[in-house]
Amino acid sequence: MKFGYTIVYVSSVADALTFYKEAFGFETRFLHESGQYGELNTGETVLAFASHAMGEMNLDGRYQKSDLNAPPLGVELAFVTDDVASSYAKAVAAGAISVKEPTAKPWGQVVAYVRAIEGSLIELCSPIGG
Repeated sequence: MKFGYTIVYVSSVADALTFYKEAFGFETRFLHESGQYGELNTGETVLAFASHAMGEMNLDGRYQKSDLNAPPLGVELAFVTDDVASSYAKAVAAGAISVKEPTAKPWGQVVAYVRAIEGSLIELCSPIGG
């Protein structure tokens, strides 16, 4: 078994792909001609986006949409960076919502939190031990 994908359901796949490029620098790897599914070039594990319509179809409507007006769902996407402060500033400038500014943790890691335009909670962190 291998972890292959994380799929985030969104209102607009194209908007999500654009936001993640502007905020975090990830290039689009694939966008289906229907606009209902797309993937980012993030390394070995794929970060993908699917429309809420696809979620309705795949899960018979039994999933909870992320809501920016509610606390984040109990899942986060973590992006590792050597410069958390700059990455945080870039993300916020691109439209990410600040949740927690960069903070040094007792184990030496620097961590910040933002929410993406579709509501996903994103951790920006330095490498552990870095």
